[in-house]
Amino acid sequence: MKTKITELFEIEHPVIQGGMHYVGFAELAAAVSNAGGLGIITGLTQKTPEDLAKEIAKCKSLTDKPFGVNLTFLPGFVAPPYPEYIKAIIEGGVKIVETAGRSPEAICPHLKKPGSR
Repeated sequence: MKTKITELFEIEHPVIQGGMHYVGFAELAAAVSNAGGLGIITGLTQKTPEDLAKEIAKCKSLTDKPFGVNLTFLPGFVAPPYPEYIKAIIEGGVKIVETAGRSPEAICPHLKKPGSR
């Protein structure tokens, strides 16, 4: 089946796994991607940006298919180290980022590089 979604994300089926806190690890994302959908690692499920970098590398070892990372922007007094999470995403070569929570406008220029979707 071909749709705008399958063409945009270079996937077989128009199925996108949402970011799911506490279960969005490399194994689930790779399984969804290997089945022809778009698997998503949940960024903030990883306790540190370093953990996210390791999870991205692990996902790459489990699939050669496209996958993405979800990054949720939470309101609060103490924000997670978003710049470091974004750096892990970029340095990990992830080209698909799904956001939730609040507007990602401030980080979009960093993520909208050639090859990103």
